[in-house]
Amino acid sequence: MDTSIFMDKGKVPDDAMLTKALGKTYTLWKELEKYVTDKYPAAVKEWKMTGAKYGWSYRLSDRKRVIIYFLPREKSFMTAFVFGAKAFEDIMKSSVSDKIKKELESAKVYAEGRGIRIDVKSKTAIKDIMKLVDIKLVL
Repeated sequence: MDTSIFMDKGKVPDDAMLTKALGKTYTLWKELEKYVTDKYPAAVKEWKMTGAKYGWSYRLSDRKRVIIYFLPREKSFMTAFVFGAKAFEDIMKSSVSDKIKKELESAKVYAEGRGIRIDVKSKTAIKDIMKLVDIKLVL
């Protein structure tokens, strides 16, 4: 599903809604959020309605760009990133999983870079997502 589970533009999702919607993956969401804010304490936390078609998403940003997007789904969530050319090169040289590298390599290139979404249904993807955050924060 490409849309948020939170579609009511008049109601910004809160922690109680998120806990109920994400189920067991809520702790993974909070773990990733904490990881980013520990690495970059000035991160701006923001829920954003990206349109009636896509619903609410959550993002952590620095002053110029989004570090990571969180896309809530039923009992899981996705993370999304956009990487410029330099970050793309660094990812290709990193220990990030081959699956993520292949997806990023095949992603369409836009002016702002290449985008990737990663499903989070279990702890499996967390280590790679943290590596992607680290690369994003270096550049």
